Amino acid sequence: MVENYNEILHENETIETENLTLRKFRGSDAEDLYEYASDKEVMKYLTWSGVRTLEEAKGGIYNFLLSRPGIFAIELKENSKCIGTIDFRIIIEHERAEFGYMLNRNYWGRGIMSEALSAILALCFEKLELNRVDSGYFIGNEASGRVMEKCGMIKEGVARKALKAQGIFRDHVLMGILREDYINKD
Repeated sequence: MVENYNEILHENETIETENLTLRKFRGSDAEDLYEYASDKEVMKYLTWSGVRTLEEAKGGIYNFLLSRPGIFAIELKENSKCIGTIDFRIIIEHERAEFGYMLNRNYWGRGIMSEALSAILALCFEKLELNRVDSGYFIGNEASGRVMEKCGMIKEGVARKALKAQGIFRDHVLMGILREDYINKD
């Protein structure tokens, strides 16, 4: 078991992949954040209502997205644009994490979120030495489930009308991966 999660998170505030830089948000990301977090199609299956103005996007960066480690802007290297968000929360006493993500719809279907999630899983299992990582998706958003499956996660069950997204109670599919699954996935 890792002794100091915060130190490891601090050392990994920036993660480079082939096509992406996962990094802390900056004030200059406000317009990019507004572009995807105000898009009703992007927000359709999220429990967060998003932003309605550029000022709300700026406030979200300074009041939330910079508030703790484990929240990353997804920057596409080809254009240095912030095209999404991926974050995870560690539950220390259970040596597990849960994550969430969203991506600008102009970049859907390109494997970007699978690449970002793979980097987060590597951090969680290889450096933080967690036992488990989980998340879920809502019925109707099977593309998100395919991202998780591509990264080695398995469906563990469905909680009927468990969460409310954009005012609608939705069935929530729980996905998970254990450290042993991650190590043995190849």
